[in-house]
Amino acid sequence: MSELQSRTLSYYRQQQYQPGWFDLLSVMINGMLRNAGARESHAFLQQMGDTLATRYPLGASQTVADLENQINAVLAQFNWGFVDVQPHETSMIISHMALPPGDGLIDAHQWRQALGAVLLGLYARWLRDQGGNPSVPLVCEETDSEATLNFRYQT
Repeated sequence: MSELQSRTLSYYRQQQYQPGWFDLLSVMINGMLRNAGARESHAFLQQMGDTLATRYPLGASQTVADLENQINAVLAQFNWGFVDVQPHETSMIISHMALPPGDGLIDAHQWRQALGAVLLGLYARWLRDQGGNPSVPLVCEETDSEATLNFRYQT
């Protein structure tokens, strides 16, 4: 990673931290992981992402670029980073970059997985609401970057 990319990532992270609310979220996720386990916690967090998507619906998109712009507009309201949406012949990849960082009290991998569960619910609902087939799975994929997750929508 270049120094410019590192500085940009640092900037995004500084914009995303909201004391109090962010700390509460971290404590809640940590408590869920400890008390309910990862599987149950992720199912709950995915459901919360779905619910959040219904509170912040996207308008109808005519193109992939429209979809990307609408998603980024909502993510900007949350200070949750941004996406790059890439269509392929039989799939679409949503790369979510500049993920909100953890607070260091939760393992970084667990934190990304928890955020991935929320985002999975959010993106899956938005794609269904855009006319996507509910039987087509959306899968969260880890990347080499601690600040990026990929979501694959593939038939």
